[in-house]
Amino acid sequence: MSYSTHLPWTVESIDFSRIETQRIRHNEDLFFLLCSSSFVESGSDLYTHNLIEHFAGDQELQTWLSQHWEHEELQHGRALSAYIKHVWPEFGWDAGFQAFWNEYGAVCTAEQLESSRGLELAARCVVETGTASLYRALNEITDEPVLKQLTNHIKSDEVRHYKHFYQHFRLYREREKLGRYKVFRAILRRVNEIKSEDGDIALRHVFNQCYPQHVGDDAEFRRVSGRAQGLLRRHIPAEMTVKMLLKPLDLPTRLQNSLEKPLAKITEKLFLH
Repeated sequence: MSYSTHLPWTVESIDFSRIETQRIRHNEDLFFLLCSSSFVESGSDLYTHNLIEHFAGDQELQTWLSQHWEHEELQHGRALSAYIKHVWPEFGWDAGFQAFWNEYGAVCTAEQLESSRGLELAARCVVETGTASLYRALNEITDEPVLKQLTNHIKSDEVRHYKHFYQHFRLYREREKLGRYKVFRAILRRVNEIKSEDGDIALRHVFNQCYPQHVGDDAEFRRVSGRAQGLLRRHIPAEMTVKMLLKPLDLPTRLQNSLEKPLAKITEKLFLH
């Protein structure tokens, strides 16, 4: 069965022959961000299967995950990898992704999920916040027209995914009687997890594929990846990110407004997936 009828856009609708290579090929920092994102997106079927099992019995959510979310996430990976192969054909994307997958598959397990379904949905809102912010930032960084079109498509998908997870979170919040403190702890755990060593897996495998002579050289990896993350940090939409992170807490308007500015620094933790 083809799911193209469910997709708001398709890889085939992107004209990769229109890419203005000279605008982007020299930008290694942007390459690292795009390529690491393509690895994570291309491995999203594993995470989807973990979620589907976690929500056994919730047919509506399981159907959306398997028939919509997974296909859109994998399409992000296909589109980004096609873009990379067009602009940087010398990069061994397939070999890099396989090495990434071998490591990622071992750490992306059901045990990482929150024990409570409602809290896992709150955590999913954190992840979708991070990806929506990432692609909006990438869209602002680049002036290459095809990449601008592509990142805008993906950003819109991620915002829509956030809304879907949030709607299901609200149902489970009532069902499980989740208070703000528990929700806040789940949000904080996932934010910290994003910044943990696991978040470096994709970047590290891009680095290893680009610089095989520096494999295992942590100082050189930190120098290269830190520069790429610095570029992203300068363009992260802080206001949007904080609003999305705080929404599951359902705070009074005045309190949320007073928190948004001081919490803007939290966006520095959401460089990548």
